[in-house]
Amino acid sequence: MSSPFETLSKMLTLEKQRGYDNKAVVGGLEQLSNTWAPEAVTQVDAKEERLLIEEIAGMLRQYPSLQDRTQRAALVEDLLSKITGNAVSSVPGKALPAASVSSSATAPAGAGHREAAGDVAHPATPPPPPKPEPPERAIDGLDSPITRLPGIKVGYSRRMANLGVKTIGDMLALYPRRYDDYQSLKTINRLEYGEEVTIIGTVWDTHTRETRRGGTIVTSTLSDGTATIQTTWFNQPWLADKLKPGSQVVISGKVDEYLGRLVFQSPEWEPLDKNLIHTGRLVPVYPLTKGITQKWLRSLMKQTVDYWTQRLPDHLPETNREQLGLPLLDEAVRQIHFPNSWDDLETARRRLAFDEFLLIQLGVLRQRQEWRSQPGLPVSVDEGLLQSFIESLPFDLTQAQQRVLREIIIDIRQPVPMSRLLQGDVGSGKTVVALAAMLVTAADGGQTALMAPTEILAEQHYRSISQLISNFHPADQNSRFTVRLLTGSTPPAERDATYQEIASGEAKLVVGTHALIQGAVEFNNLRLVTIDEQHRFGVQQRASLRDKGAGNPHVLVMSATPIPRTLALTLYGDLDLSVIDEMPPGRQTIITRWLAPLERERAYAFVRSQIEQGRQAFIICPLVEESEKVEAKSAVEEHARLQKEIFPDLKLGLLHGRMKAEEKDAVMRQFRNGELHILVSTAVVEVGIDVPNASVMLVEGANRFGLAQLHQFRGRVGRGEHQSHCLLLADASSADAEARLRVITETDDGFELAEEDLKLRGPGEFFGTRQSGLPDIKLAKLSDARLLEMARNEAKKLFESDSQLSRPEHRLLSRKLQAFWQVKTDPT
Repeated sequence: MSSPFETLSKMLTLEKQRGYDNKAVVGGLEQLSNTWAPEAVTQVDAKEERLLIEEIAGMLRQYPSLQDRTQRAALVEDLLSKITGNAVSSVPGKALPAASVSSSATAPAGAGHREAAGDVAHPATPPPPPKPEPPERAIDGLDSPITRLPGIKVGYSRRMANLGVKTIGDMLALYPRRYDDYQSLKTINRLEYGEEVTIIGTVWDTHTRETRRGGTIVTSTLSDGTATIQTTWFNQPWLADKLKPGSQVVISGKVDEYLGRLVFQSPEWEPLDKNLIHTGRLVPVYPLTKGITQKWLRSLMKQTVDYWTQRLPDHLPETNREQLGLPLLDEAVRQIHFPNSWDDLETARRRLAFDEFLLIQLGVLRQRQEWRSQPGLPVSVDEGLLQSFIESLPFDLTQAQQRVLREIIIDIRQPVPMSRLLQGDVGSGKTVVALAAMLVTAADGGQTALMAPTEILAEQHYRSISQLISNFHPADQNSRFTVRLLTGSTPPAERDATYQEIASGEAKLVVGTHALIQGAVEFNNLRLVTIDEQHRFGVQQRASLRDKGAGNPHVLVMSATPIPRTLALTLYGDLDLSVIDEMPPGRQTIITRWLAPLERERAYAFVRSQIEQGRQAFIICPLVEESEKVEAKSAVEEHARLQKEIFPDLKLGLLHGRMKAEEKDAVMRQFRNGELHILVSTAVVEVGIDVPNASVMLVEGANRFGLAQLHQFRGRVGRGEHQSHCLLLADASSADAEARLRVITETDDGFELAEEDLKLRGPGEFFGTRQSGLPDIKLAKLSDARLLEMARNEAKKLFESDSQLSRPEHRLLSRKLQAFWQVKTDPT
């Protein structure tokens, strides 16, 4: 085929990839009738080819007048067909390369692969794709290990496992974290400093030189007929063999400046005769791990997406999908990875986010149905005893506490097991409400259990409950409330005795950690289970504690982490919701200040002044240990520095998540007992330590934490009689970080902060999926209120019509639901 037709084919293919926006060529495709056509005529000899060029020029001139995308697509296909037909007829045995005709490529399993310079070579002539497989077999294929993909050996599979990718399905679900917009195509003579842009040029020359430190610099000069530009790559010597003079390439990147001239430094590039992946489009940027490069992963992803999305069955029934106005699953997955436009990307994200919402809703509805379909053990509530307990308290219950307590009492009287989430900010008085329900249950002959995520929190509950009932003397002398503590640190002899008291029913109120769900614990008549810090426990752990009750005990879960109502209803839809939205009178306001890095010495001086007054302080660091890639304070190094250089005369403790549970508890006990002046900690201190004498919370790298976390840190102080302070030190600045820090200095309302946090970050980051015990939420945003409501309504309709999803059209959805909820929960 003649060269001018090859050039035109590449330009038309690029236009096709761009979604027919008439920007593949500067000035639009119509400009080719004035530039390409006259030059093409001089390069051909046959009369038929000259006539074809004239016909093509006329069609190109019509292109901008076609406003409808379908009409433009038809014209481009017609042009490509004419070019291909000319190629076959004029050059026997030689056809246009597939990549130049079609924007879709196939990447069948087993196709040849080679790795060089972090790139993946495509097979020269891929075999035809196999016939579509039945949906069930296709799903089984998606469960295959990624070693089935071409070029993925054991070494690479281990590296990909660090990204959570073990199967082909995992690979498709490794979504880009952002996109580089290289859609803007310009000629070299119109480039401007600082813009992100794409150019198409011919390599004039390429040379390599070594640096003084042994590195290499590859420099190419490119021309597109309007001007030339120099392009430089560092420490990639193999590029000299790829960027041969005369070869045409596509370059995408930021226009830089060197010695007064515009240049590109280390841009993305690829040959023009390839289906563009790294340039000239919205380019996906994926999360990486050591030994995996962006270009290698992107190339592998393109092949995987092209091949496997053709075999991706849609779990959403066609009728439902069409009524909801959502795209097919295969198209959504293709567009989320390699979008044609920003609009196509958002359409794809909405479909995949809808799926996440739908699967969560179906899961919690199923859990709720399974739990409420079982017979419960109603509690006969002694109203006189309840009132007597309330009157014995050294404080009055707030209106919110009274309302929530009444909701709980109504629930436990029912023959259906209670399943309720109790929310309340730090210090709102959740524990006393839970204790009131525990006492009336115990007075009716039942046992109650309160499970906390850490030993130190379990001990605090034990002490608090023991103190609150010490002044309670019920009129019925038979109402004895024996409180017992059971944790991993309970001495063996005491533990065995507690086991016996639990088994006999003598221990009415049992407080503990995960030790309560161990096999050796057998309750005599467990009627009420209270779980503190709900998002630290997964569904399985809640179920394990429920199973300790012979007759499906009532369950109350508490959270001091304010969760916006939308999120609570979405993620805990199996639970009824109660909120203590009122703080007890007299609760002091914690003074919160946002400090610049230059004010660190003033912060240290303030910490010292508070300690000299007999107080204690927390200092929070974002990391456990130093990282070369993250310039943030680490707890280990900061503890050593502070002890040696800043507070050499004071006693400092260290706390972080890599310490063993008993080590963490020992340090927290020392701090609580006043044996340490300052506790240097990571975010592990966010929940679970009550030190009334601590009056200062200093947070390093405050810009690296979310609002909900910062609010929890702040809640660690202000628990005693002394005025408390929260000092936020930011080590870097960004618009989002400044917005978070500004909000937290202006309000101490945890629920308001939680709503703001969700707007700024989203639910996945809000909880941190490691500790949530929930399915991974990758694309859904709680700001998608309509999408969330749409998914909730669809889940209800599906559940009402086919609660077991047993109909043939729901078979794939049932399998997807089961896989989605197979999550690992983190016990700490």
